[in-house]
Amino acid sequence: MDWHQLKYFQILAGICNFSKAAEELTLSQGALSRTISRLEQEIGVPLFKRKSRGVVLNRYGEVFLEHVNRALWEIDEAKKKIDHMVDPLHGTLSLGFIQPLGSSFIPELISKFQKEAPGIQFHLTQDTSNQILNQLESAKVDVAFCTLQQPFKDFSSLPIMTLELFLIVDKNHRLANVEQIDLSELAADPFVLYKPQTALRDSVEKLCNNAGFQPKMSFEAFDERTVAGLVGAKFGVALIPIFPGIDLKKVSLIRVRNPRCSLSIHMIWRSQGYSSPALTRFKSFIKDSAT
Repeated sequence: MDWHQLKYFQILAGICNFSKAAEELTLSQGALSRTISRLEQEIGVPLFKRKSRGVVLNRYGEVFLEHVNRALWEIDEAKKKIDHMVDPLHGTLSLGFIQPLGSSFIPELISKFQKEAPGIQFHLTQDTSNQILNQLESAKVDVAFCTLQQPFKDFSSLPIMTLELFLIVDKNHRLANVEQIDLSELAADPFVLYKPQTALRDSVEKLCNNAGFQPKMSFEAFDERTVAGLVGAKFGVALIPIFPGIDLKKVSLIRVRNPRCSLSIHMIWRSQGYSSPALTRFKSFIKDSAT
């Protein structure tokens, strides 16, 4: 059973005459008759009563027409929705991003893009880099903004920005009034770390390892606001990107001189498979903004 069979049945049910229905469908009467016969064979019952001047639906046909009308309407609605999604001036993009980008970067990026393409809407997902890349691979998101720890065969990427990571300490910490430090000076301090599997957790651990020590964890948190709050409450030190609203009455920001502490953010998308016009337009906007 296919769409054409259902459509031909619907037209014939409305006109009740094979020759007139065939004319409307630009088919031969024989072709229409064969299509309806195959449909009836597939369903297992006749759908029409044949009369000398045409046909009328029987009780099976009346039941079937009710569902055919509903099915064809649903298909038509689906096509409209898909056309809306892939229209370069309209559509919906699913975008995944990591926690540090949620406070300002992603909202500002979308706001700027929608000034050029107000018809394109966004579905947002915030998660760890690993989870976002898994969702990108399974096509649950169209484009991702996160770290890329290793190359993926089926992904393409574009460096977008570098987030500098600052050391934060509570106001009574011995380094609270220092402007710059070497990370190795924190080897004995407890660290408030991000949750495992987050890009920042991996980066902080690697930076500390490069400085010659393994950070001693005091607490774990998922977002930078919680990390900063725990540091301000004297539960340890932390490396975080600056974010709007950080309470500088409770913590001090210190630039790390050595090693260079930063997090590289990429825009990442699937290099294989279908790319909607809306996604193509968004990627072009990002690439033009980055140059």
